[in-house]
Amino acid sequence: MTFVMKIISTIILALGVAFASLMFVIYTALTVSVGRHILIFLILLVAIGIIVFWTLGIFNKINLKKLSIFAGIYFGICLLIFVGQQGYAYYLDSLEVVSNQDVDLNEYKPFVNGTKAVDLEEEATFQIEDDLPVIDGATALYPIYSSFARAVYPEADYDLHNSEVMANQTTGAYDHLLDGHADLIFAAGPSEHQENRFEEKGKTLVLTPIGREAFVFFVHPDNPVNSLTVEEIQGIYSGEITNWQELGGNDEEIRAFQRPEDSGSQTTLQKIMGDTPLMDPPTDDVVSGMGGIIEETSTYRNHKNAIGFSFRFFASEMVDHGKIKFLEIDGVAPSKASIRDDSYPFASEFYAISAGTENEHVPGFIEWILSEQGQEIIEKVGYVPVNVGD
Repeated sequence: MTFVMKIISTIILALGVAFASLMFVIYTALTVSVGRHILIFLILLVAIGIIVFWTLGIFNKINLKKLSIFAGIYFGICLLIFVGQQGYAYYLDSLEVVSNQDVDLNEYKPFVNGTKAVDLEEEATFQIEDDLPVIDGATALYPIYSSFARAVYPEADYDLHNSEVMANQTTGAYDHLLDGHADLIFAAGPSEHQENRFEEKGKTLVLTPIGREAFVFFVHPDNPVNSLTVEEIQGIYSGEITNWQELGGNDEEIRAFQRPEDSGSQTTLQKIMGDTPLMDPPTDDVVSGMGGIIEETSTYRNHKNAIGFSFRFFASEMVDHGKIKFLEIDGVAPSKASIRDDSYPFASEFYAISAGTENEHVPGFIEWILSEQGQEIIEKVGYVPVNVGD
């Protein structure tokens, strides 16, 4: 092979490897969230190795035996990096728990066969046949308001994201209420940011307490810590307490996961913190819908040194995989009994929330929710009714 042909073949190889590497990098960035940077780095290492060893071989800069040894060692190391990264990614995937993505809300739709929505077992005293209020809300509360719809609304297939009975999570529900795309939402109270947005639009939020729930903190079941105080929770999430050994546990760094801003659980955590500032949470690289890479709060992963939070019913009933242990707070375990008597420190109300809707059925609907039948549904779903004495 002439010198010119060697140059041309090397250039063609380099262009081919560069193109293939670029396509693989783009594919990795679009589809892989765990260890993306390691994979991209590995792809570039392999590409450079192919070009370098080809060039050394074709221009006879090193004898074939040595070239084979060096290439074998080099690509062997690359293979070990890849296997290690894939093993770590598999390990992390096996730990992922308590995420909204873990729940198939189709199972709770009002009128599907075998629905998990509860049945009132008698005709509701309040019925809506037309001009249905559009309702939306938090994922954890969908089993409740889906059951309301099962009792009060006409039978139909209500799409989870575009119908009169939607479930777009807390942030999406507040957005729909603000934009007038929902008449009534079911959620925890708004964040300060959400309150400000409604004030800017001249809208007043009307919050009607309809039930009570416990906000829970959980750890891996092998964590020896069983109870924390309110002050210790604040210390962990402010970054003041950083090792489980400070709390009677193992000598391990605390990984304190958080949730996205304006979500119902993150807003509740912020209220628990009061004037104590939150530390920055652990983050995962995730790919946005347009293909760019952004930083977003991590989904809780059940490492042995992790702590996360959610609402009791969601974490214990709606998510059915991943082993976690609920922590006592000030020596009190989260339970329906401790929610009822208010002995659990993080028991709070959740709401039916409106913002000036013109739908004539909304006031009667809320009144029915607070009636014996509406409160019975809340109890049967697994939450604590607000009218516990009725």
